[in-house]
Amino acid sequence: MAGPSFETTTFVLLRHGETVLTGQRRFSGSGGSDPALSERGRWQAARAADALAARGDISAVVSSPLRRCQETAAASAELLGLDVSLDAGLRETDFGIWDGLTSAEVRARFPDEMAGWLASPTAAPPGGESFGAVSERVALARDGLLAAHAGRTVLLVSHVTPIKTLVRLALGAPDEALFRMHLDPAALSAVAYFGDGRTSLRSYNDTGHLRG
Repeated sequence: MAGPSFETTTFVLLRHGETVLTGQRRFSGSGGSDPALSERGRWQAARAADALAARGDISAVVSSPLRRCQETAAASAELLGLDVSLDAGLRETDFGIWDGLTSAEVRARFPDEMAGWLASPTAAPPGGESFGAVSERVALARDGLLAAHAGRTVLLVSHVTPIKTLVRLALGAPDEALFRMHLDPAALSAVAYFGDGRTSLRSYNDTGHLRG
């Protein structure tokens, strides 16, 4: 009988670049207008692509199906000479009727719903998705990607909530940790998964490639 695999699989996590909604700090989930990258977002995607090409170890590119991620992923895939695969498990939270609104607007119009959402991972925006539901689908996507890419380094292009969720799960942190992490547009993070079940956060919210 074969023994256990002790291969290390690394997920390099790239948040998409800015859209017109990013600077306005509006909810932008998987159920809204699906905005494209802004001019600055395209610049950020290109800088991230340069940094990822310099690593020399990316063997696959997987993206959320939302447009802003596909455009960000395409910039890296082109430099790396790889195709982009889509995984719906990496899409952003569905914020329901809050999509397109600012936090201040949501607090003013839906104060009770907002308070409940911030207090419990099982609470969802009206017509939307709870953080608990997001965590379940992200974990399923993670497990599938680990099985498909064992022992390799894979670029995952996703959004704030799924990336924070992957980091939270890797650290064994509680649900409320999502509200205690900041993630910039086009920031890079990395998580290593070992064959014996251990995980290690290698980097988080690296934006060095966007400076200068």
